[in-house]
Amino acid sequence: MYLWTRGVIFLLQFYVQTAEDMVELGRVIGKLLRSGDIIALVGDLGMGKTTLVRGIGKGLDIDSHITSPTFTLIKEYSGRLPLYHIDVYRLDEPEEILLLGFDELLSGDGVVVVEWADRIHSLLPKDRLEVRLNRHRDIRKVEIESKGTGYEGLLEELIFFAGTGIGQCYQRG
Repeated sequence: MYLWTRGVIFLLQFYVQTAEDMVELGRVIGKLLRSGDIIALVGDLGMGKTTLVRGIGKGLDIDSHITSPTFTLIKEYSGRLPLYHIDVYRLDEPEEILLLGFDELLSGDGVVVVEWADRIHSLLPKDRLEVRLNRHRDIRKVEIESKGTGYEGLLEELIFFAGTGIGQCYQRG
């Protein structure tokens, strides 16, 4: 599914069947990312957030194995662009992330990906790419939405992903 206003796409929806397909979706997203991009991931345990980030890392030409930063909160990886992988699941208060230099990361030259982003919603910039992962029967539904401005072009490029046979992109009828 994709939705648009005045010719601008702002939401895509994919149905992803396997972990490999989730990595591939992430890889395509990673190839399209630019310096300063921010991705907010929202979804329950086991929905594939870290798996998607592994793919994003591949798209950013990161050779390191990407793991969840649940206990370290922030992991940095080097690639075409720096990747700052943040997991805020264990925070008691959203503001705790500020003590770890979150503001500096947001204004830096890398890509920031936040797992459990709904827990720090008030601290996120209005311009971001929001990715919601949910279970739909026995597959994953991945909704990718441009919040604010700046990500519409990325979503337009992602439409072509549907033609690769990895996942499916649907238009709301």
